[in-house]
Amino acid sequence: MSGTVQKAFEALYAEGDAALDTAASLLAAAPAADAELARRGEEFVRAAWERGWQPADLARFVRRELPEPHHARLLAGLVRAETRRYAALPPRWDAQLAELDAQPWRADRFSYATAVLELYRLLVRLPALEPVGPVPGDSLLPPPTAGEPRMLTRVRALLAKAEATTFPDEAEALTAKAQELMARHSLDEAALAARRPEAARETPGAVRIGVDAPYETAKAILLDAVAGANHCRAVWNEAYGFSTVVGFEADLEPVELLYTSLLVQGTAAMTRAEAEQRAGGRKRTKSFRQSFLLAYANRLGARLAATSRRVAAAEPTLLPALASREVAVTERADAMFPQTRTTRVRAAWDEAGWSHGTSAADAAALHPRRPEVPPSGRARG
Repeated sequence: MSGTVQKAFEALYAEGDAALDTAASLLAAAPAADAELARRGEEFVRAAWERGWQPADLARFVRRELPEPHHARLLAGLVRAETRRYAALPPRWDAQLAELDAQPWRADRFSYATAVLELYRLLVRLPALEPVGPVPGDSLLPPPTAGEPRMLTRVRALLAKAEATTFPDEAEALTAKAQELMARHSLDEAALAARRPEAARETPGAVRIGVDAPYETAKAILLDAVAGANHCRAVWNEAYGFSTVVGFEADLEPVELLYTSLLVQGTAAMTRAEAEQRAGGRKRTKSFRQSFLLAYANRLGARLAATSRRVAAAEPTLLPALASREVAVTERADAMFPQTRTTRVRAAWDEAGWSHGTSAADAAALHPRRPEVPPSGRARG
């Protein structure tokens, strides 16, 4: 490391911004240090992979802690440069890289150096996370797959139609069909594991899914409901804005697809309900939106679970194999998160919001029932 960069990096471990300003001035006056500065940034990114972070986790955390968009762009450049050196990347990494902000950022040398140091200060202080997969360059990387399973393509298409339609009955039917496909596919995988020894050796994996503000508690509950209905476990990390979903590989991506779609449908329904409220003379309130999403998550959890039970009941001979896989998922989740706890959600409750949220869930899932009014939900974290 050059002496200039080494001296500037002392500011990364100092309290306050005064040392950062001095370090930025030092780097701004030394263009010859730019290459070393970039190389060190790539090393910080690699260290993040070794601590269990993935590209989407880093991008989400940087957006939360450093909300100016140029920090995210600087991170994207570092991540792309660091991952470019590998012949193959872990599953899902290509999709995560594609979501990074690729727009370059230009500024005067002092502003640029300040932003870089702010980003590096965040990276060097990252804690370790429970790994959810291999890191780039790992010799145990699974071979790449060509395309996606036909079932996943069909689920993706059904949910896209459900999001696009303005007719609640049509959205209900499309979403219900998607959940049925997911439930049947999970049964097929259990049957395969029961028949083939090599399939039976498969172990549960994990994936992180962003749970962003606002109303992140309700969103975490919704994700937990989707995961539970599809033989997975979701553990919410509120501090870093994500939930870790543990399950067999065939279930993980469908869970993310369904959760994302239901969140889109729920947000659209909430916007329409608020418009009706305002037309009736009521002001928009945070408690209305929060109660809406909590009710939406609460009701959908029951709907999705009922669909999965109905599909499984049609194949009683597969129930032991399915139960065995669920035990494996629970054991893996407990091993990853031995201190997980269930927390009762206490939030401002709005009766109209709860009623509208329940109705929206009825329109997005199966077999509507009369509204219930328990003003609470649960989330594991």
